[in-house]
Amino acid sequence: MVAPVEVEIEGRHLSLSNLDKVLYPSGFTKAQVIDYMARIAPVALPHYRGRALTFKRFPDGTGTDGFFEKRCPAHRPDWVSVAIGPGDRRGGIEYCCITETASMVWAANMAAIEIHAPMALARDLDEPRAVVFDFDPGAPSTIVECCEVALAVRGVLDAVGLRGWCKTSGSKGLQLYVPLNIPGPTHDAAADFALAVGQVVERQMPGRVTTVMAKAQRPGKVFVDWSQNAHHKTTIAPYSLRARPEPTVSTPVTWDEVGACATGDVQLRFLSDDVLERIDEVGDLFEDVLTLEQHLPIPGG
Repeated sequence: MVAPVEVEIEGRHLSLSNLDKVLYPSGFTKAQVIDYMARIAPVALPHYRGRALTFKRFPDGTGTDGFFEKRCPAHRPDWVSVAIGPGDRRGGIEYCCITETASMVWAANMAAIEIHAPMALARDLDEPRAVVFDFDPGAPSTIVECCEVALAVRGVLDAVGLRGWCKTSGSKGLQLYVPLNIPGPTHDAAADFALAVGQVVERQMPGRVTTVMAKAQRPGKVFVDWSQNAHHKTTIAPYSLRARPEPTVSTPVTWDEVGACATGDVQLRFLSDDVLERIDEVGDLFEDVLTLEQHLPIPGG
């Protein structure tokens, strides 16, 4: 093992350990994970700040099950802030907040490969900032079918005057965010809206889409998971790595790319290096999700 390396990032001091440890079966090392997270930080941080984040850590690599960590470790540096989020029987939990490049690197050094974020900000956990549609393909369906369903959902959104943005899950599926960014909407309203839209598409694409939670209903269909809008749920954050055989990333994409994927012309699968190149070319395609104000066309929205 390589000896720990002491680094300074924007005035913060960190000790980085086991940098040569292979965390992905493809050979991607801990040093490369840290490098990616440091380089993506300027674009990713606006999507992480102010949220009670959940880590999924893989200290023995992505070939293992890993574990979710909601409660921020007690050994965190004093400059890593926390926020109270949905808790357990003992009450609220102190979740980690990632606010700067140094805290991104600190998380990477703990092998926090995946970062999962709630739809709400920590300052107001009861008001989601966006509605999320999580398209989960049941084999043999793939992301191609997810893109077809996303286009159908976009048609419903257009009909009610709403805009949405897509990103890959970095795994098998696709997610569509409908920004709200206004006071008032509740998690129940967001979930009800996502379910209602999903049911419209379910009728439009019979036998190809399901909004039913039961896994027995999912083979060969795209499950529109509206339940991701629940108060206690989190979704893989934009630009987070995923624990796959290779370092794939949850990557914002354009509607043109979604359309091209639906016809089989492109594959929406991005590795960490791909994403860093995309950022240089197109910037943050998810930027408007943080600011666009929209109203849901249902009570409570």
